[in-house]
Amino acid sequence: MSISNMTVFMPSVLTLIGIPGLESVQCWIGIPFCAMYLFALFGNSMLLIIIVSERSLHEPMYIFLGMLGVTDIVLGTSIVPKMLGIFWFHVPEIYFESCLLQMGFIHTFECIESGILLAMALDRYVAICYPLRYTAILTHQLVTQIGAVVTLRAAILVAPSLILIKCRLQFYHTTIISHSYCEHMAIVKLAAENVQVNKIYGLFVAFAVAGFDLIFITLSYIQIFITVFRLPQKEARWKAFNTCIAHICVFLQLYFLAFFSFFTHRFGAHVPPYIHILFSSLYLLVPPFLNPLVYGAKTKQIRINVVKMLCS
Repeated sequence: MSISNMTVFMPSVLTLIGIPGLESVQCWIGIPFCAMYLFALFGNSMLLIIIVSERSLHEPMYIFLGMLGVTDIVLGTSIVPKMLGIFWFHVPEIYFESCLLQMGFIHTFECIESGILLAMALDRYVAICYPLRYTAILTHQLVTQIGAVVTLRAAILVAPSLILIKCRLQFYHTTIISHSYCEHMAIVKLAAENVQVNKIYGLFVAFAVAGFDLIFITLSYIQIFITVFRLPQKEARWKAFNTCIAHICVFLQLYFLAFFSFFTHRFGAHVPPYIHILFSSLYLLVPPFLNPLVYGAKTKQIRINVVKMLCS
C-alpha cells in the first residue's frame, strides 16, 4: 500500500473498499443487492428459455429482448459476486489484471445494452410507423447484423481504455479503490502520472455511445408519438402509447443513472462518496432487475408462455 509522497510501481493487487462511509452497514446493503441480482438472473433466464423454445417468438422484437437478457445477466454477474464478497465475506482484494477484466466486461456490456435499447427503439419505430413493411425491413439477416455491429462497436471503443491503463499508467498513489467494483475513472484516479489522455478518451466513449444512442432513441419515440396520436382507434392509440411509456421509463432511468455516475466522477467533488457509489451500483443493478418486468410481464405473448411454463 502506498503512503504520502510515495508511489507503487505496477501493483499486482488492488483493494476495493465497497461503499465509502457505509462500511458498517454494507452487510445489510448486500441483501437487497443480492435479491435484485437473483431476480434479474431468474427473470432474464426465463425470458431467454421462452424466446429460444417458442418458435412464434423468433421475431426481431423478441430477439432483441433475448440479447438484452444475455447482456443483463453478464452485467450483473460481472459485479455482484465480488461486491457481495466485499460486503459479506470481507474479501476486498482483487488482482490488477482481474480488475481490468471486470472493468472491460462492465463497460463493454454497458455499451452493448445501450446499443440494444437503440435497436429496440428502432424496431418499435418501424412496427408502428411502417407496419405493412415491418417484416420486409427487419429481416433476420438485418437483426443479426445489428447485433454484430452493436457488439463490435462496444469492443472497439472499450479496448483502448484498457490498453491506455495497462501501457501508460505504471505508478500509482495508492492501491485502494474507493468503489465497490472496478470502474474506469476509479482506477485512473489512482495513478500518479498524467491521466489527461485517459480522461479525454473516457469522455469521448461516453458521448460517442450514450450521446449517439440517446439522440436516436429520442428521435424514434418522437416520430412514434406523432404516428400514435394520428391513429383513428382510441384503443389502438392507448395500447401503443402504454407500451411506449414503459419503454421510455426504462431508457430514462438507465441514462439518468449513467450520466449521474459519469459526471460525478469528473465534476462531483461535493457529492458524498457513498451517494455516488450507491447510484453507480444501482445503475448496473436496476436495469437487469426491471427489464424482465417491463419487457416481459407487459408483453402478452411472453406473459402467456410464462404462465404455461409455471403451470407445467
